[in-house]
Amino acid sequence: MISISIKNEIKVFLNNFEKVAILGIGNELREDDKVGLYIIEKLSEGIKNKNLDESSLVLINAGSVPENFTRLIKQENPSHLIIIDAALMDKEPGELKFVKKEEIADVNISTHSLSLNFLINYLEKFLSIELLFIGIQPLNMDLGNNLSVKVKRSADELISIFLSLLS
Repeated sequence: MISISIKNEIKVFLNNFEKVAILGIGNELREDDKVGLYIIEKLSEGIKNKNLDESSLVLINAGSVPENFTRLIKQENPSHLIIIDAALMDKEPGELKFVKKEEIADVNISTHSLSLNFLINYLEKFLSIELLFIGIQPLNMDLGNNLSVKVKRSADELISIFLSLLS
């Protein structure tokens, strides 16, 4: 279960945002590694179902190559960027952690090839953005179709938080 403090931290982060981009990262062929992609897919469905204004929100399913979306991010010029990915952090499966920019190099993040540190440094050369990285501890990164129960539960709670804060 996601704590109230996590919801409050996201709320504080999103305070006064003009446009937020949420970048979901992961490998769709690996069980819990796809959690970032799952969150983007479900957020997109939730926003359409709630008829929310999408002009201040950009959802990006980056797969395992987030570097391929730097041009889109630069074009959209968000004031805030949230990156969501499975991250091996020695936590309980499904546990979330906000990873500060300076800590990203110390966290084993998913299966994509380019380091997120490099990606963030590149984007910061062109954009003035507030950054939040949300790591979700996976249970299983093996090949497979389904998220583990605890990771899916945390992802669904995070989706609910975003939908409530963005509406």
